[in-house]
Amino acid sequence: MKDLTDRLTAGGELSDDEWRFLIEGDYDRRRLYEEADRVRRQSYGTDVYIRGLIEISNFCKNDCLYCGIRRSNGNVKRYRLSKEEICACCEQGYGLGFRTFVLQGGEDSYHTTEWVAELVSAIKEKYPDCAVTLSLGERPQKDYEIWYQAGADRYLLRHETASRPHYEKLHPPGQTFAHRMECLRSLKQIGYQTGAGFMVGSPFQQTDELIADLRFLREFQPHMVGIGPFIPHHDTPFSDKPQGSLERTLTMVALTRLVLPRTLLPATTALGTIHPEGREMGLKAGANVVMPNLSPVAVRGQYSLYDNKACTGQEAAEGLAALKKSVAQAGYRVVVGRGDYLERR
Repeated sequence: MKDLTDRLTAGGELSDDEWRFLIEGDYDRRRLYEEADRVRRQSYGTDVYIRGLIEISNFCKNDCLYCGIRRSNGNVKRYRLSKEEICACCEQGYGLGFRTFVLQGGEDSYHTTEWVAELVSAIKEKYPDCAVTLSLGERPQKDYEIWYQAGADRYLLRHETASRPHYEKLHPPGQTFAHRMECLRSLKQIGYQTGAGFMVGSPFQQTDELIADLRFLREFQPHMVGIGPFIPHHDTPFSDKPQGSLERTLTMVALTRLVLPRTLLPATTALGTIHPEGREMGLKAGANVVMPNLSPVAVRGQYSLYDNKACTGQEAAEGLAALKKSVAQAGYRVVVGRGDYLERR
């Protein structure tokens, strides 16, 4: 295993069989996680960056087969936060020590180009020392450009899978793999710190798809990568599909750290949902970001992408003190700051 991870950290390529061994082979995974942790410490030390997640709307025009807020789900209680409510979340978060705000939502036509630009400008004007991250799905390149000019620093858009045939099994006709990739390229070209990412254990996923994800990440060089296990939602066509495994997800987090030593890599809420120590395990496997929920308490349960999503306790902004303690016990430290990608500092 060590010779393979050494080749990865040196920028070398692996054969399909070598990738397959690292992903599904029989070996001591602790050695892989320790190597990933060593690599992240070379770039970021023990620093863990916090992001305040604000889920601004659960309306969505899309019908992704795995997502609990998909258009066809008539059981969702829909909501939209006003600009005033979002800014109040930022005010609370700033007081708690957050210096990055992540505005996430479904693809909601209510959020026009101008509406989002005005919101970003207002946040940046009041908190010039903070970063604003957007995660609002696929939009025309012009929208991305206007939001960047308004002050948005980062954009998260998971590629979901680097396999076109697999992508088509997870999405209805009209949502195309080509357009998702075009959006990602546009975001990076504009100048955003750009985030990609994928689910582990999503329906129909084979090891070959995970190999394709790692090769795509190496080629695209995103500044951030969100990786979490697939968790089914009871009101979707994939309600009866099995959940992604903890071990396989941690393996992919660790391999991503080796492929992209300087990337910003969250220990995702989904990891914390499937295991009470999932977030700490993610940090020990190479992650260096956590994203507590800053959304109003009344709507957190309604942004239900998957069943039983963790949004209280240490997954909530008001649990920051407990989060800092658990991160410290894992051997790391939560730091106050924007937490930019290394080359942007």
